[in-house]
Amino acid sequence: MATIYDLKPRFQALLRPVSDALVRAGLKANDVTLGALLLSAAHGAWIALIPTSRWPLLLLPVTLFVRMAMNAIDGMMAKEHGQASPAGAVLNELCDVLADAALYLPLALVPGISGTLVVLAVTAGIIAEMAGALGPLVGAPRQYEGPCGKSDRAAAFGLLAFLSGLGLASLKWTSPYLAGLLVLSLLTIYRRARTVVAQAKGRGA
Repeated sequence: MATIYDLKPRFQALLRPVSDALVRAGLKANDVTLGALLLSAAHGAWIALIPTSRWPLLLLPVTLFVRMAMNAIDGMMAKEHGQASPAGAVLNELCDVLADAALYLPLALVPGISGTLVVLAVTAGIIAEMAGALGPLVGAPRQYEGPCGKSDRAAAFGLLAFLSGLGLASLKWTSPYLAGLLVLSLLTIYRRARTVVAQAKGRGA
């Protein structure tokens, strides 16, 4: 199944000049990683503090796009400029799930959106990322497959926030929408876990 993640190589090509410029300026990949987390936390706090305001919701897709760009940039800085390290890899995985929680959980406070389903969908998304990250633990590659990866979740939550900011939030459609996102995240967990186990067995054979 095609996902937004499949567009990553083209996205990286567009951002490579920015990555190169940041390295020349003396910044590290970890600086960008932490910057993306701080941006996410700030926007999530904005939503949480005024969940009935339209602007934090309407601008969430912009923050998500910037965050995805920063995620791509820190990866290129690490891989293409010799900045990769075990500490950086751990920081990247932790910041990804923390940023997801910071950005998406406040949507549970928005009128017309089921808080329970938001929490369940976010939790399933975090587990999906952890399932993919288990690969190296058992001698398999890090897994990104599945119908609802990080970029797909960002698009889904961004659309939910934008429509809510337009005043269109209603449990009649947001609940089935979030339930569908939850199901796709659960399928992603299954796909990634199964692939990790299969590849680990294959390498051990």
